[in-house]
Amino acid sequence: MGCRFEFEMNNKKMVFETGKVARQANGSVLLKSGKTVLLATAVMDDKPIEEHFLPLTVQYIEKSYAAGKIPGGFVKRETKPGDFETLTSRLIDRSLRPLFPKGFYNPVQITVMLLSVDENADLQSLALDAASAALFVSDIPVARSVAGVRIGRKDGSFILNPTLEELEEGTLDLFVSGTKEELLMIEMRAIGSVDVEIEPTVAVDPMIDPMLADDIVQIPYVNELKEEELIEAIELAQKAIKTAASEYEKVFVEAAKPKKDVPLFDEKADPSIVTYIKEFYSDDIDRALGGMAKSERGMEIKAIIEQVLGDDTAVKEEWSEDQVKAAVGQVKRERVRSMILDEGRRADGRGLKDVRPISIETNLLPSVHGSCLFTRGETQALVTCTLGSRQDAQMFERITGKNASYEEFMVHYNFPGFSVGEASRIGPPGRRELGHGNLAKRALEPALDKTRLDSIIRLVSEILESNGSSSMATVCGGSLALKAADVPLLKLIAGVAMGLVAEGGKYAILTDIMGLEDHDGDMDFKVAGSEEGITALQMDIKLGGISLDLLKEALDQAKDARLHILSIMEEAAAEIEVNEEVLPSSEVFHVEPHKIVDIIGQAGKTIKEIIEKFEVSVDLDRKEGEVRVAGPSKAKVKAACDHIKTLTEGGGAKREIPQFEIDKPLKGKVKKLVDFGAFIELPGGVDGLLHISKISRKRIGHPSEVLHEGQEVEVVVKSQKGHKIELALAEPMD
Repeated sequence: MGCRFEFEMNNKKMVFETGKVARQANGSVLLKSGKTVLLATAVMDDKPIEEHFLPLTVQYIEKSYAAGKIPGGFVKRETKPGDFETLTSRLIDRSLRPLFPKGFYNPVQITVMLLSVDENADLQSLALDAASAALFVSDIPVARSVAGVRIGRKDGSFILNPTLEELEEGTLDLFVSGTKEELLMIEMRAIGSVDVEIEPTVAVDPMIDPMLADDIVQIPYVNELKEEELIEAIELAQKAIKTAASEYEKVFVEAAKPKKDVPLFDEKADPSIVTYIKEFYSDDIDRALGGMAKSERGMEIKAIIEQVLGDDTAVKEEWSEDQVKAAVGQVKRERVRSMILDEGRRADGRGLKDVRPISIETNLLPSVHGSCLFTRGETQALVTCTLGSRQDAQMFERITGKNASYEEFMVHYNFPGFSVGEASRIGPPGRRELGHGNLAKRALEPALDKTRLDSIIRLVSEILESNGSSSMATVCGGSLALKAADVPLLKLIAGVAMGLVAEGGKYAILTDIMGLEDHDGDMDFKVAGSEEGITALQMDIKLGGISLDLLKEALDQAKDARLHILSIMEEAAAEIEVNEEVLPSSEVFHVEPHKIVDIIGQAGKTIKEIIEKFEVSVDLDRKEGEVRVAGPSKAKVKAACDHIKTLTEGGGAKREIPQFEIDKPLKGKVKKLVDFGAFIELPGGVDGLLHISKISRKRIGHPSEVLHEGQEVEVVVKSQKGHKIELALAEPMD
């Protein structure tokens, strides 16, 4: 018999139905909110796996029919998940995984399918609520409910569970999940930048045009969030989560199945083995911790386990490898935590607030538009920046969107096995890679000065070495790679990973954690921003909750670390030498709208010739008369712009073009020298291109080695196709 529950809370109206569909699953829920319908199921295998970890799989799947669409492309069915689906699956996983009891090793699969969609729905929040409800009403031994809350901000005021329209028009996107007792996960991003009005009497940045001094001007401003403002927003979310999760548990208990009696494996090590290892191997473990501070692999710990197993005592007592491994792991964890809490030091010798040594090298790759090798301790990211034109934007479709969207700023993160000393196959990016790339993108995007940006940007982070927060190394390296490619930035952005160890009433906040401290600590959160505030944050809490006062202290400590890193980055940015020779260029100018047809020509012939001749892309706005030219070099873009202006100012493509006899000598004048050749003015006032390879018998680096502007030369026409005239010197020079 099914149950139906209606909720209206936290600016959300929802209807949950159980026992109606997917009844073979251990738990299933149909959630309806407006026109959005989601089906969530939870299924558990009866047998646990042998390896000691929770094999939880979460899949969020969007069906095209939910929006009345047929999938695009050749295959007319849903195939691999999109980035939004993958990131949503990861968000649900991180929120629900802490609910399972320790020692639970039965495989669990949670599936959330989007069956119908309202274009203004917050699908991530609804998907988490549906997944949590399916798990709660199932017979899987989880007796707590999770709620997800999103906080937006507009005109300085926080908005609880904003609509997508309100979110896009605002300056903040904060997602928090938790139970009625504790927070479990936090994700935050600042949304873009805003224009701030500056009165003429107020000092403005030197980049402001002096001609505007008598007018009110607008300058772009990064939407950072101050630490105290973030705490205020999280406090609002925490209250809403407590209300929702408490109500869910109170009502859903009516539909919940009796929980199965699933065996839980005791994760505690044998006390006698622990005592033995502490007695005879403490010094070895201390030495091993020093080695683990330099590697995520922990080969020294594995060697100790092998050594213990070979002892006479272990052989006589018939200790298994799992028993010894658990005991060594417990002693190692206790030692890491006691060093931090009791001695105020870490395995690599640092103090609790110390950032590892940082080194930065920019534009080390000569053929790349912008590059940065960022090294912090044993974490190293090589980040490259590539600039493109509008056709290079990544097209994607959102299930809530009516038309295709274009991603103009891309951040791709790669984590090969060799970065942690592992021999593993390099394949397509997984959830971790997509998640880290998305975090870096959210951190960096608000700092882009989009008022001066006319390129499509792709950042690629190759993690070459990893021992602690390669995603934050990607943020730091990415910010400098953008600078190295001469991308207009409002501010540099830095990121740092923070940790926490709490036990017996004591706690210690750790700055710039390494892999060892992430594994044995109680919290991992990554904070990125400028010197003024936070642009992105991601937090996973392993404790049974965290106080807002402690979180405020951690954020303040993270700010100190961020300012330290930014000071080093500023020094590196001041020494950047831009790769002018390889940087693409673009130029925007306006013509009379009716002149656009002259640029296009009959059946597009003229614009095609321009694109081929100058190797550029040309975008035209017929309504506004805007002409946007982009190409691989400033010289080619400038030449193309000059040519287009000549067309529009001199009567356009309609004027008669002289027809020249092939290979007949003509007198011409060198009009302009460019990297790839020279433009020669021919009789009749038309230009021909003399390629650099046709100028001299010897190989030359630039036409200026042989020719100069205004020089008269004798040339022959080698080919003529409309405006496109290719020339050669009648007698090549030596």
